[in-house]
Amino acid sequence: MSKTKNRFYIKRCIELAKNGLGTTYPNPLVGSVIVHNGTIIGEGWHQKSGEAHAEVHAINSVKDKSLLSKSTIYVSLEPCSHFGKTPPCCDLIIKHKIPNVVIGTVDPNEKVAGNGIKRLLENGANVTVGILENECNELNKRFFTFHNKKRPYIILKWAESADSFIAPLHRDKKEPVWLSNEFSRQLVHKWRSEEQAILIGTKTVLDDNPKLDVRDWNGKNPIRIVIDRTGKIDSSYYVKDKKTKTIFITEQENILSDENCIYENVIFENRLAEKICAILYKNNIQSVIIEGGTTTLETFINENLWDEARVFRSKIQLKEGVKSPVLKENSEVTTIQNDELTIFKHHD
Repeated sequence: MSKTKNRFYIKRCIELAKNGLGTTYPNPLVGSVIVHNGTIIGEGWHQKSGEAHAEVHAINSVKDKSLLSKSTIYVSLEPCSHFGKTPPCCDLIIKHKIPNVVIGTVDPNEKVAGNGIKRLLENGANVTVGILENECNELNKRFFTFHNKKRPYIILKWAESADSFIAPLHRDKKEPVWLSNEFSRQLVHKWRSEEQAILIGTKTVLDDNPKLDVRDWNGKNPIRIVIDRTGKIDSSYYVKDKKTKTIFITEQENILSDENCIYENVIFENRLAEKICAILYKNNIQSVIIEGGTTTLETFINENLWDEARVFRSKIQLKEGVKSPVLKENSEVTTIQNDELTIFKHHD
């Protein structure tokens, strides 16, 4: 196959893989396409952790299995070579004698990390690696960050007024003060469905009493991560309703955890963001949206621990309030009705 055709089919693998965003954790997003004589005869993507991988779905979708021994299988990420909740995909490719394997990028997971490619080569397959590699790495930025940096992919998110305040100084009720419009808020719920966890600080809980769910979108609620240094949050707040798994970061010791209410003890004095990242890594969390107030957001900004920021700027003027964080990285700006959305990308 030519490089152009290889890129075309790997691009299709990426498109398929995106269908699994938010449902495959802790597994990566993977798409696969099978081509015979220039025609796609099978395709699939990894849909849910513990279920069949992309290659399995693609192979199963081929009606005439006799064509497999004369085909090329494309996959956005190196096929697995180990037994997990499902058998190795390499074995299935070898079993069906698929002669050509084209791979977008190598799997960083130490359980795979080139072993899948080695296994295929040892069994006579013609293997091509590194097609649209940057795009395939971007597709799995959460998975790659988790395995390479031993921390989750971190997304900062906030809404600010036209005069750069993130919240008013005073409020009458324990509920959010909306700065962004309803379309922006729905988009935020979509984002929540795509990430594994969401983190806020004590003040946000006490001021807003948020649910941190995806009620305006169809998807799974993220794991809630709540900073509560001295135990100010009692059972009257939504974050303690035990409806969604919630991890509390606290200095309090010997608090009994249960399945949906977990307490993690840390010393808050310095490098708090780094300590939180270690806790999330230990809990196998690959991505987190930080929706806290300025103090929580700046905890991560000041420690240089973030990957992107999504900032809504409304037309509302607060005139006074809590100043929003300031970022200077490269950014892209779009408009959602009367809100301005800026996406910042952070590079170490």
